Amino acid sequence: MFSITNLKELSFLVYGLGLSGQSVVKFFKKNNIVNYKVWDDKQKKLFKNKRTKNLKETLSNVDYIVLSPGINLIEKKILIKFKKKIITDIDFLYLTNKNFKSIMVTGTNGKSTTCKLISHLLKKNKSKVVLGGNIGTPILNLKIKKNSYVIIEASSFQLAHSQFIRPDYAFLLNITNDHLDWHGNMQNYIKSKFKIFKYQKKNQFAFINEKLKNIFKKRNFKSKLIIPEKKNYNKIKHKIKNNYLELSINDENMNFVYELSRLTNISEKRFINAMNSFVGLPHRYEIFLKKKNTIFINDSKATSFESTKYALLNSKNIYWILGGLPKKNDKIILHGVIKKIIKCYLIGKNTSYFKKQIKDKINFSITINIKKTLIEILKDIKSSKIKDHTILLSPAAASYDQFKSFEERGDEFKRLSRLYVRKFI
Repeated sequence: MFSITNLKELSFLVYGLGLSGQSVVKFFKKNNIVNYKVWDDKQKKLFKNKRTKNLKETLSNVDYIVLSPGINLIEKKILIKFKKKIITDIDFLYLTNKNFKSIMVTGTNGKSTTCKLISHLLKKNKSKVVLGGNIGTPILNLKIKKNSYVIIEASSFQLAHSQFIRPDYAFLLNITNDHLDWHGNMQNYIKSKFKIFKYQKKNQFAFINEKLKNIFKKRNFKSKLIIPEKKNYNKIKHKIKNNYLELSINDENMNFVYELSRLTNISEKRFINAMNSFVGLPHRYEIFLKKKNTIFINDSKATSFESTKYALLNSKNIYWILGGLPKKNDKIILHGVIKKIIKCYLIGKNTSYFKKQIKDKINFSITINIKKTLIEILKDIKSSKIKDHTILLSPAAASYDQFKSFEERGDEFKRLSRLYVRKFI
């Protein structure tokens, strides 16, 4: 395995200077690794003294290309020829550190919540824990103490190009249609997710749901397979006194976390005590406001219908805010939730896409932005004879057509909700 000394003998190109790319450069400087160049298609002033003057030549000559996770090879065809050289920032964690246990979590839905649940559980049981990756803090910016747990939220983008990852505990929660514009097709997307297990050793653990076990078994991975059983968690769920975790939206995440607790010898009592104090993530089925008989829920992190479906199943009398930048091949399947929806309000620049999928199925309005949407919803509620109401932002779409991120979208929804509720309710 590589060490810092080995890395000093190699050459690198850091392609993409977002947060992860900048963390790689910082890592190189800290460890006196000098044989590297940088490139960013838009950012031309950052690390200017290290910017390559001939991209094609540098791509050909370097040993490794450290690629930022958002960069798409389908769009950057210049990189396809050099695909075997590509690694990620996460690889350096495993190349240069030994004295830690790593827990890596991936899946189409539930990654962030599961990572937070695991972090909370281990901290409450007096373990040293750091959390990073796709959830926010770049891995190489973490301060890792000896014998600590490093919890990594890994996206399919990161996994697709990682070559040296070997998590002690690897979680694949679920797989549904997502990011197909980046991966090209579902087969490539599935392959990237299963990469989480590829380099594991015999003494390491692979957590996977029942629906995916056959794919795992066909690939002859070395790690020990753990399939969380619903019955195990169901036996103790009623003992947890936490309104957020009582919702079925969290059951899949909790099945995995409870199985980890059993494997790491955390007692049932200590598990329950830890979960009692867990606070849910912002923008993920976040009940942030209650006014008279109206509940406001911010589920802005739901960027596909598969994710939104859980919010719809857990709510009633819903005024549903839907829309944004649709995911490739995503479909709005309303079977089982139609009766829960009073009316749908379409926002964003792609309303025609969503209109085609819901017309003749549920009542809807095209309201374009959150401000107009809330005003119309609150007027509808005021004239309604129904006793209880749920205003739900669960867009089943990315936010980039109108916002910089799902966080900005959720924050705007919360701000405007608090503003207009005073006028109408």
